[in-house]
Amino acid sequence: MAEEYSFIPLDFKWVTPEQQLEASRTFLNMISKRKTVRHFSKEPVPFELIENAIRAAGTAPSGANLQPWTFVVIGDQAIKRQIRVAAEKEEQAFYKDKITPEWRAALAPLGTDWVKTHLEDAPYVIVVFEQTYNFINEAGKEPKIMKNYYVRESVGIAVGFLLASLTSAGLVTLTHTPSPMNFLSKLLKRPPNERSFVVIPVGYPAENARVPVIFKKNLDQIMVKF
Repeated sequence: MAEEYSFIPLDFKWVTPEQQLEASRTFLNMISKRKTVRHFSKEPVPFELIENAIRAAGTAPSGANLQPWTFVVIGDQAIKRQIRVAAEKEEQAFYKDKITPEWRAALAPLGTDWVKTHLEDAPYVIVVFEQTYNFINEAGKEPKIMKNYYVRESVGIAVGFLLASLTSAGLVTLTHTPSPMNFLSKLLKRPPNERSFVVIPVGYPAENARVPVIFKKNLDQIMVKF
């Protein structure tokens, strides 16, 4: 029989409608200024900012509360260099032989290519892994495989929390998914139940950082109200 959860009263504080609107508008103003940055300063970042962002990500909802994620933080320059070399090898092949004309056209306004200097320049690189399953360990018995549920959805939500927290801390990020990404599991010595999900360089923008002029869809293009 499955173990039952105990329950406690919800810790919830009612605030006035005015306070709700102020908080909502403050967050919207902050997150609306978030940009994907490819030019990073080498200025050190206080590690507590990274820790707090991962703590925030760890509060995300997940299927059956199994929390199927691992956040690997790399500050070691030699390992960041290895990640860049391996990623550029995959990306160069992707841009040369694998990318479709439609995909290339979609990426053209963003100015992306196979060169990934940000993987070395950013003070930290966070590699997020999804845990496809876990193990149940019982004394005197072989570990049993325990399936995780809604893994991609759960990890995607956690990454959203992570990006929002890093942005609120005054840091810039980039979401990078080299194709394929399986080299990261070997390089970072991850167990077989983990699969790389996204690579996120984190830091401050370089003094000469530039971002493409892009626009987000209007509210009436993304919301349907009944």
